[in-house]
Amino acid sequence: MVTKEMTIGELLRLNENVIPVLMGIGMHCIGCPASLGESIEEACYVHGIDPDELVERLNEVVGEKSAEA
Repeated sequence: MVTKEMTIGELLRLNENVIPVLMGIGMHCIGCPASLGESIEEACYVHGIDPDELVERLNEVVGEKSAEA
């Protein structure tokens, strides 16, 4: 389960299928070393994105991909 407190690095290790979601909302810095240690909530505030909405979408993606496995 994805939470706002997770770092971007933890998120990417959890499920790389979230990359298109992040890229689609303008988080193109996902490979940046600094962003990998940043929480999802912190990254959302930097990019002007609602963290609760993003976490909800990320959990949908993670759940979809887990169900396919």
